[in-house]
Amino acid sequence: MKKGEKVGASEAALLNMLGIFPFSYGLIIQQVYDSGTVFEPSVLDMTTADLRLKFIQGVHNVASISLAINYPTLASIAHSFVNGLKNLLALAAESDVSFKEAEKLKEYLKDPSKFAAAVAAAAPKAASPAKEAKKEEPKKEAKEEEKSDEDDGGFGGLFD
Repeated sequence: MKKGEKVGASEAALLNMLGIFPFSYGLIIQQVYDSGTVFEPSVLDMTTADLRLKFIQGVHNVASISLAINYPTLASIAHSFVNGLKNLLALAAESDVSFKEAEKLKEYLKDPSKFAAAVAAAAPKAASPAKEAKKEEPKKEAKEEEKSDEDDGGFGGLFD
């Protein structure tokens, strides 16, 4: 027997003797009506994770539109600050204007080999974490000190 398949009289009598009642009565939902709007029944199967995802997508859309039309909202203000900082860094790179956050950028622009060295030092760490575990304790402590400086992607103190 499968779900939705009709049971004959003899099968029903046998199941009844065994104390099995395969019958269920209820409504099959065709549409959901709420406040003048009609929805598909699948709307009842939504979970909290689905609602959270929809909300986050909505916030992303609001932020995108707000940034596109230059209208500040709570959703777009963080992006506006970052874009403003990028503009300030670009101006500082091309002019003699200098401030704390732009000094490291100017340093890298003067000597790009420093940036290449920072990237090369960070790459082996990510590639072989098993090798770090095998090293002796004194070396591990030295690596942890270096790692705390490199966790910021080479832009240490940019927002301090």
